[in-house]
Order: sequence, then structure tokens, then C-alpha cells
Amino acid sequence: MDEKLAKGLEGVVVAESTIGFIDGITGRLLYRGYNIHDLALHSNFEEICFLLLFEKLPNKKELDAFKKQLISKRKLPLQLIKMLKVFSNAPPMDALRSCVSLLSHFDAKANDNSREANMKKAIDLIAKFPTIVAFHHRLRKKQKLIQPNSKLSHAANFLFMLSGKLPDKWDEKAMDLDFVLTAEHGFNASTFAVRVTASTLSDIYSGVVSGIGTLKGPLHGGARSGTMRMLRKIGSVENVDAYLKQAFERKEKIMGWGHRVYKVMDPRAIEFKKFAREFSEAKRDTAWIEMLERIEQVLRQEQYFIERNLFPNVDFYPAVTYNLMKIPDDLSDSIFAIARISGWSAHFIEQQHDNRLIRPREDYEGKDHLLYIPIGERK
Repeated sequence: MDEKLAKGLEGVVVAESTIGFIDGITGRLLYRGYNIHDLALHSNFEEICFLLLFEKLPNKKELDAFKKQLISKRKLPLQLIKMLKVFSNAPPMDALRSCVSLLSHFDAKANDNSREANMKKAIDLIAKFPTIVAFHHRLRKKQKLIQPNSKLSHAANFLFMLSGKLPDKWDEKAMDLDFVLTAEHGFNASTFAVRVTASTLSDIYSGVVSGIGTLKGPLHGGARSGTMRMLRKIGSVENVDAYLKQAFERKEKIMGWGHRVYKVMDPRAIEFKKFAREFSEAKRDTAWIEMLERIEQVLRQEQYFIERNLFPNVDFYPAVTYNLMKIPDDLSDSIFAIARISGWSAHFIEQQHDNRLIRPREDYEGKDHLLYIPIGERK
């Protein structure tokens, strides 16, 4: 074929979007035109959801109404809770994927693809994701379910349902910042999968299931839990150098480093790093942050990482807050999905607003001109 092959669609522009913008050369990330550093400093997840869905920052009245709407949608249908008990031993991402699929059966307008209907479904999914993840986790631990608390924020309520304890202000901020910084990131693999499904004019539940299934893959999700495990394996800052030396010799990947798009440090990692240090000092436990800071210091001096412009990504420094909050490793992808459902929903709606079926071509390298031999004559 004459066309230039772009493996992984690298560098290929497939659509126009007004949702997110990434400049990997200078390290800029925008949500609807707003810089991620400003949003990390001043915003919260509920406001981010409103921004992504409604294309503007809300005023106080709009935000208050939106928060009430989210709170009112947190509870799960009783039949869905019964099903969650049936597959309580399933991996968290598998349980989340199944629940989203099942939720479509409780929606009489599941196949209504009008913008208004999809907006309502998006808000419903954003509200229910934390409940699904928390309920499944407690069921697999054989613990009593904690019902949503209408007085708590999105982030605080999730932590409350997960642990049964009211989170302190630092834990709530850590979870909210995590949600803010991972809500949207352009045409990443899971978001593109959502848009491919949307382009067929399928329903939003199917689109989100596509996103969850794609995020589940270790080349997309999984790096955060890998970083958490790596830290526990290292044990202390004194062991970092020896661990990295052995990892280099074995040519092992350092979890939480490098990104397909960014040639400088991921702007989300910059915000996570800053907060992780403050969080660690507030919790009076700096062991985790010291290990990560030492890893970064060593890797920034390694020629391999310098030549390839490899820097910490969004999955590196959150390992500090996750470990200090004692969040299980295998929940990291599900928590990522709790944030990213807002971006997925916005992209699904945008794709169907000005749709064209996404249908790329392949470069065929198989055989040609084979002669068909009847089965009775084949050796």
C-alpha cells in the first residue's frame, strides 16, 4: 500500500474536539481551555464534571444544583446489588464493567441517543461509579455495605463508602485531586475506544463498557498499582539505588515513567508530586515520597532516560497517597475509571453530535491468489 503505516495510530489526527488539549512538547494540558495547573489549584471534581459535560465553568447556583443531582443518583438498584453479591469475587474492573452493562437494563431509554438523554445517563453513571466500586470492594471483603452519605463530596463519599470512616481533609483532598487530574486526557486508548463505539451510534452504556475494557489492559491502566508494588518491594529510600541497578541489569520497566505524548514531565505528575510531599508531611510519614523522589533523582541522570525524554507520568506520585490511605493495589484502575467516566461521557456525546463512523484501513500482508481445494482433496 502507498499510505504510510502509523502503528498504534501514533501521530494520526482522527477527529476534532473541544474537550481536551495536550501539548506534549511544552507539557500543557487543558480541559475546555482551562490549564490543568489552575484547575488543580482552584477546582474540584464536581466542577470539572460540569465543565466537561456543559462546556463551561458553572456559577455557584449551577454547581450547587449539579452537586445535588449527583448526590440524588448515587444509590444502586436493589437488583444490581444482588448481582454484585453474585460476582463479589470477580476482579474490581470486571465487576465495574459488568455493572455498567447491567445498568442499561434499568434504563427504559437506554437506546435514546439524544443529547438530553445522554447527558442524564452521563450524570447517572458519574454518580454511581463510586458506589459500584466501593460496594464491590466491601462485598469481596465480606463487610457490611456503607450507603452513600448525602452530606459528603464526591471524593469524601467514596472514601467513606470504601472504609466506613469519615475521611479527614487531607484524604478527601488527595482523592479529589486524583479525580481532577485524571478526568480527561484527550484521545487516549480508552477514550478512543469509547468514541469508536459512539461512532456506530451504539448506546452510552456500551461505549463506557468499551472504555472500561480498554482501561483494564496493563498498557493503559495498571501502572499506578505497579508503582505501589514497586515501592513496597524497595522498602526504604536506602534500597532505591541497589533496586534500580538490578532493574537496569534485568532491563525491567520502571513503573510510572514515560508517556507516548509527553516529551517533558507530565503536568499532572507535577501537581501530584507537589501534593504528595505536602500530604506525606501532614501524615508524618515521608518514607514513600522519599523513595519516589530518590527514584526520580537517579533516573533523571540516566542516559537512557535522558535520550528518550522519559519523565514521571500521572501514575508515579499518586502511589504515595494510595499507600498512605491503604487503598488496595487492584482498586487503582477502578478509581481511575471513577474519574475518567466524566471524560468518557463528554467524548461520547461529542462524537455523536458530529458523527462519522470510525473505520480505519489496515496494511494487508497476508497471502494472495491461493487456490481453493475441496475438502476431500486436501492432504
